[in-house]
Amino acid sequence: MGIKSVASENQIRLARYAKAMGHPVRMYVLELISRQSCCYSGDLSEELPIAKSTLSQHLKELKAAGLIQGEIEAPKIKYCLHKENWKEAQQLFKGFLGL
Repeated sequence: MGIKSVASENQIRLARYAKAMGHPVRMYVLELISRQSCCYSGDLSEELPIAKSTLSQHLKELKAAGLIQGEIEAPKIKYCLHKENWKEAQQLFKGFLGL
């Protein structure tokens, strides 16, 4: 029996969002971006005391989960919340937590 036969689509999406949010650096990035309209990767690397390659991996995880989106503005990348998916994640977590 596969996971798809026991988990609903909402549970699968919620788990994907939860996994992406499962690291303090990613939570920090999400909080920072949610307070601004967008943020550049260079600004994030100046703000966080981690290697650029490590930050890049965290941004990649958030992007793969659909929580953020990136737009290349050479030589930087501008990151913003993926508003539709962000709202969906909020609703899924509220429903799961009974809020």
